[in-house]
Amino acid sequence: MTVFEQLLICAGGLGLASLAGSLAGMIVRRIPHKWNDIFLGFCAGMMLTAALVCLIVPSVDMAGKNGWWQPVTGVVLGVALIAVLDRITPHLHHIAGLEGNETEEVHTASTKSINRVLLFVIAIAIHKFPEGLAAGVVFDGEDMTNAYTVAITIAIQNIPEGMVVVTPLIMIGVSMWRVIGVSMSVALLEVAGVVAGYFLGDVSASLLPALTALAGGAMLYVISDEMIPETHSHGFEKHATYALVAGVMTMLYIQMFV
Repeated sequence: MTVFEQLLICAGGLGLASLAGSLAGMIVRRIPHKWNDIFLGFCAGMMLTAALVCLIVPSVDMAGKNGWWQPVTGVVLGVALIAVLDRITPHLHHIAGLEGNETEEVHTASTKSINRVLLFVIAIAIHKFPEGLAAGVVFDGEDMTNAYTVAITIAIQNIPEGMVVVTPLIMIGVSMWRVIGVSMSVALLEVAGVVAGYFLGDVSASLLPALTALAGGAMLYVISDEMIPETHSHGFEKHATYALVAGVMTMLYIQMFV
């Protein structure tokens, strides 16, 4: 099996994981915050390990002492990319729950609340493309273990994120077929990011350390700015912290055995 065929399989897996999360969101509709925070904390731990062990550390190794500037530049650019996206789209942890007064606003179907939900979905979609790039770029490296580890990590994180996409849409009365269409579009955007990341790294092999570090920097930003604040905003900080540690250890063992 060629590398590109393996890439397509992983890209399809990421898309299916996102759709699986969306399907779960349609069925469950609402998850207790305690379990949501525990699961997101676990995902944050896995993503943190993948960003460091599978992206940034290999970038430093590939660049060597003389190319030290590539990993540094890549991480800075990755953080800056997601920071810019966050400036033009809502912070996920401010809208994801749609709780309290926001829930009442949603049920009244006010124009303001509908616009916020649509912006939230756009924010999720925009974040999906850099995630796909992160997975695709790693397939240009020599160590396929890192590629599979990053793909597995993002796939697991896609499940709760897929659930978060559909719940507010259902709450404001969007038809089920349109919710399915939005879910598929978000999943396909990530698949496109995977393929784009692969070809970007293939064309610019000399910049692969910087591109790999960029993916790692983007993931670090999402973990710190989006995932951890979300898990620490409902009173279950300790549970989320324990889950994060468990996620770190799980990803280290996945890296060992994949």
